[in-house]
Amino acid sequence: MELQQLRYVIAVAETSNFTRAAERCRVVQSALSHQIAGLERELGARLFERTSRRVRLTPAGEAFLPAARECLEAADRARAEVAAASGEIRGRLAVGAIPTVTAVNLPVALRDYRRRHPRVQITLTSAGSGELIERVRQGGVDVAFLGLPPRAEPKGVQSRRLGGGELVAVVAPDHHRTESEADLRGLADEPFIDFRAGAAGRAQSDEAFAAAGVRREVPFEVSSADFLVDLVRQGLGVGMLPAAYALRFPDLHIIRLRGAPTRMEHVIWDNRPSPAATAFLDLIRADRAETSPA
Repeated sequence: MELQQLRYVIAVAETSNFTRAAERCRVVQSALSHQIAGLERELGARLFERTSRRVRLTPAGEAFLPAARECLEAADRARAEVAAASGEIRGRLAVGAIPTVTAVNLPVALRDYRRRHPRVQITLTSAGSGELIERVRQGGVDVAFLGLPPRAEPKGVQSRRLGGGELVAVVAPDHHRTESEADLRGLADEPFIDFRAGAAGRAQSDEAFAAAGVRREVPFEVSSADFLVDLVRQGLGVGMLPAAYALRFPDLHIIRLRGAPTRMEHVIWDNRPSPAATAFLDLIRADRAETSPA
């Protein structure tokens, strides 16, 4: 069993097509098919069902795929560890972040990291905090940036707090609310635009309104901050955003809140970070040390 055969199996499983898998692996289809057939003979089981219309994993293939991925990841990690011992960082770095992260300047951090470690393949995923925690647990993301209610802590991962901040209300520039400051009770009768119920970004607001003994209506639930802002611009309701993030939208009217919801940003990583992930965490730590007030 060879690592290249495992790569071919994964490519076919992910594309459900031998031709596209061969293109991804940059080999001719006949060579890819020959290698997979040889692996199937060695295993004594068919990994794929092939018809004129589709290719799909057999039960044996379903059982084989996770182990194949683990083998390739272990091989990649071994190469990265050897390179790191020689003073070179290589491999992959999968970063995840909530769209509203403000505790770090993530685009700048990624730029600086790529300049320092050009042999690392970087990917970035944007998702909610709960999903990112699960991805780090499963190994799909190496380092992620979250925003959680102040008393919440990410579980099953290593983490470090980056800092907290208050949320503000944002409304369209022609909205009837023109004050610069309000309390939660004063906004209770307004329709709200917020993240879906159960999401970490929603919990921050829900907890603050509950603590104030205020009920609010959220007729518009979204999954992204950009969509929230778009709906606010149309005058459909009041949005809640981290204060530092809200400043990116000068066309919106910001209302600071008494008894405002707050959130804490975290950086999280796997229990055994790769050399590439460790180097990125070191860069984030150094950048924050340089920018923190004395």
